[in-house]
Amino acid sequence: MLTLAGVLESEDLTRIREALAEAPWLDGRRTAGPAARKVKANTQADTDNPKIAALGRFVREALERSEVFAAYARPARWSTLMFNRYGPGETYGTHMDDALMGPDGGKLRTDLSFTLFLSEPEAYEGGELVVEGLEGERAVKLAAGSLVVYSTGALHRVEPVTSGERLACVGWIQSFIRRADEREVLFDLARVRAALPEGEARLLLDKASGNLLRLWGEP
Repeated sequence: MLTLAGVLESEDLTRIREALAEAPWLDGRRTAGPAARKVKANTQADTDNPKIAALGRFVREALERSEVFAAYARPARWSTLMFNRYGPGETYGTHMDDALMGPDGGKLRTDLSFTLFLSEPEAYEGGELVVEGLEGERAVKLAAGSLVVYSTGALHRVEPVTSGERLACVGWIQSFIRRADEREVLFDLARVRAALPEGEARLLLDKASGNLLRLWGEP
């Protein structure tokens, strides 16, 4: 799991919130699989609306500018980004996201899921994203403009919102590097590289990283 602060600036958040205030909202169960549909209670902005589609592209471009996000996720393909809203009493029970998403003939293998928080944590009560793992459960409730990325195969839930409104943008990525352990090795090497001065050591590290990308990468 990776958390990133400040993916969006305050003016970006204002733009998105103002657009979402006028967005057409639909029952969130429309985009859930058969099992998840039974535990999902929220609303989602209509992604067929041109203004909402443009917001999704705007967020994706912000993520693509993040060197840390790129080094961690190694995105090859992106899902449609979705904006969701939780009001009092709304929740998303424990579920796992679909392994394949998208239309027939163009399905995306979902390696990584992400949630970009759009509401400040003090604007709502409850609403924590809880991700389960071998080490136990981890509850995430970040500042607006901050992001969490986690394995799509993990069971997770959104706790009930008891007051206020929780806005977020969610999406899924197919990575060039299918295996999580291999992505972690490459991410560690990228972090070491960032700490090295220009010189032979950095050049050798680039060589090793490039060879691992060729060995593990999938187009």
